[in-house]
Amino acid sequence: MKLIGPFKQIVTLADLPLRGKLSDEQIKIISDGGIIVNDGEIRELGNFETLKSKNQNIEIETIEGEQIVLPGFVDSHTHICFGGNRANDFAMRNAGKTYLEIAESGGGIWSSVQHTRKASEEELLKSLLQRINFLVSLGITTIEIKSGYGLDVENELKMLRIIKRAQEHTPAKLVPTCLSAHLKPRDFEGSNTEYLNYILAEILPKVKEEGLAKRVDIFIEKSAFQPEESKDFLLKTKDLGFDITVHADQFTPGSSRIAVEVGAKSADHLEATIDEDIEFLAKSDTVATALPGASLGLGEKFTPARKLLDAGAIVAIASDWNPGSAPMGNLITQASILATFEKLTTAEVLAGMTFRAAYALGLDNIGQLEVGKKADFVTFKTDNFQNILYNQGSLNAEKVYIDGNLIQ
Repeated sequence: MKLIGPFKQIVTLADLPLRGKLSDEQIKIISDGGIIVNDGEIRELGNFETLKSKNQNIEIETIEGEQIVLPGFVDSHTHICFGGNRANDFAMRNAGKTYLEIAESGGGIWSSVQHTRKASEEELLKSLLQRINFLVSLGITTIEIKSGYGLDVENELKMLRIIKRAQEHTPAKLVPTCLSAHLKPRDFEGSNTEYLNYILAEILPKVKEEGLAKRVDIFIEKSAFQPEESKDFLLKTKDLGFDITVHADQFTPGSSRIAVEVGAKSADHLEATIDEDIEFLAKSDTVATALPGASLGLGEKFTPARKLLDAGAIVAIASDWNPGSAPMGNLITQASILATFEKLTTAEVLAGMTFRAAYALGLDNIGQLEVGKKADFVTFKTDNFQNILYNQGSLNAEKVYIDGNLIQ
């Protein structure tokens, strides 16, 4: 049992609704507060001096200076297990080259597939851990990580096994997702449907057998997989016992509706989502995940987060950190910029990076500072929680706790 504090503000995010718009006035803040943790869970929150007087023999971890604390952030969509570098893609795109032109010159997703296949397991593990450590330094304590740069049995399993190994080297919670349906690899002889059937028959049974992932993703887009074949694949994936998520509406609309129809945990991207599908999403339990890093990396419009929230949708915000379209990786900066363009309240952004993102991953024990929840939280040296987004990522996390233990 340990009492941590005093904090200028404990930003609990407790009792906020899962869906819809939020005002900053709805956030419950405990001033001059403390948190009692034990066995990795939050046992009590309240005024620091009151908790101290009630528990006179308790171990105290003193917080020096003015700091605020809030739940550890959740990055619910990343592609941070990869080999190689696509800086040339970025430069070519900024010089006016099209997606097709970049791909034809040796860039694009297929470039990352080739580099990832060639990389050794140790090389991939080392670079993956470096990226995980960077995310943790931002205060992100739960990280979803996709495969999808292997695209055959051997290399998809290699990626997922490396993600599993990475969990042994970090206290952050890693949530693996199988994205073998990223696109049909160039060296696969057969149609899109035949490749999806190959995933169902050859890859997913092994993923399940080894316990490498409980989630499956697919990229539904003109350049990847078409709506009907994707819907059939997702339903068969559900029959195998996997949760599903979808890369939806990134460049063309319609696939977010498929995500809802098949009961996906989340529909991610949504930059091209049309108004009628916003309403469809809002009436469902499928989380609408905004990925502002992709908008910034590609120079595309942002996810219509304001419309989604006003309609009553569950909106999460994730980094989409990947070597091509979203190389930044800084979720706080991305979310701050999204807030500016979409006019999101601080409460809406913080909820999108904590308990609403956790819901997209099927996790209910993180994302809010409440008794019985996991003691994952992050502190910042400031006297006002609004400064986190105001500084657009330049206010660094001061301390990061996972399971109540200080790891940074």
